[in-house]
Amino acid sequence: MSTRRAVTVIGIGDDGCAGLTSRAANAVARAHVLVGGERHLAFFPQFTGERIALKGGLGAALDRASELANEHQVCVLASGDPLFFGIGPLIAKRFGAEHVEFLPAPSSIQWAFARTGIAWEDAEVLSVHGRSMDGFVSRLRHVSKVAVLTDTENTPARLAARLLEYGDDRWQAWVCERLSGPGERVRAFALADLAAQTDIDPLNVLLLVREGAFRPRPAIPYLHEDAFAKRMPKNGLITKREVRLLSLASLAIAPDAIVWDIGAGSGSVAIEAAMLAPRGWVYAIEVDPEGVAICRDNVRTHGVDNVEVIAGRAPEALAGLKAPDAVFVGGSKGSMEAIVAASLEALRPGGRLVVNAVTLENVAEAYTTLRAHRLDPEITLVQIARGVPLAHYRRYESLNPIHIMAASKPVAS
Repeated sequence: MSTRRAVTVIGIGDDGCAGLTSRAANAVARAHVLVGGERHLAFFPQFTGERIALKGGLGAALDRASELANEHQVCVLASGDPLFFGIGPLIAKRFGAEHVEFLPAPSSIQWAFARTGIAWEDAEVLSVHGRSMDGFVSRLRHVSKVAVLTDTENTPARLAARLLEYGDDRWQAWVCERLSGPGERVRAFALADLAAQTDIDPLNVLLLVREGAFRPRPAIPYLHEDAFAKRMPKNGLITKREVRLLSLASLAIAPDAIVWDIGAGSGSVAIEAAMLAPRGWVYAIEVDPEGVAICRDNVRTHGVDNVEVIAGRAPEALAGLKAPDAVFVGGSKGSMEAIVAASLEALRPGGRLVVNAVTLENVAEAYTTLRAHRLDPEITLVQIARGVPLAHYRRYESLNPIHIMAASKPVAS
């Protein structure tokens, strides 16, 4: 015997009833209960059953709908495709997917690409609707075409201004408003013009397409030190790229990782960690005021908006930060033991701690502290020599040897 489908979730566009399929219209006609936002309910003035408006908290409305679904047919109205950034997953979980039928309409994303005539099989979709736009620019680093769901705070104008702030300005933009409805409007903008717009309807989709040929960014950044502004002396206070590569690999950074870079200096490790974790977040902790300013400049220069520079001394400056998946210690200012202890305490189970140490004292203190926490760290001594000009020849120039210590926080059994 087939399971009774007590709930039908119907996708609906801004054109209301006119855009419904006959199957969706019949489902509404058979329903005893109609659930939806006030804008969607207004499309059905002829409906005589019970209406339940979804506004504010959804709990009470869904409790009532669940109670009525025991004996009555319930229709839930949702925008476009309910299972695409919509209420669909919540309804399926609440009522049981086996009791729910979904009848999707074209999503606002489909309508936006249709109205602009842009193919979208290679497009990314991002949502800042009800979410922070922190990390928005970083998530576009490897993307050439994207559709963005916005809201009244994270408007297309603010998103355009964000891209310009971080130097990612080679985009053509389209703002698609009130799609499929009588007030539909589609406009193309340069980013600078879009950033100044104040008349955009809250119901919109933003399309961004890169201008000119797009060459994907390298999967591993491997940026030379000269790509970063630095404090004096010229070659000091920055992790050399060969050491940075090994250290980042040891951190095992996932795309959504939370990373701490303690003693960030010029921010090179934090910036490359942010590139490896476009859906994550990186805290760059630096105590020196000049270093803090340089680090912030480098973050903007390299277009990573998922890095937050924290001015302060570790371990005190670590209080209140999100629990990390990976911690890099590049500088300790004499507080190595306290920093390692605080980092291990904060790390999520299975998280990685990596320490770079130059002096014998730091090597000894880091190793002793890790062993005191019953960890057996991986230890690598990195000695790099680079080829440099010597008259008409080349010679090797050695860099300072660096100890890299790496350990994982145990996962409780």
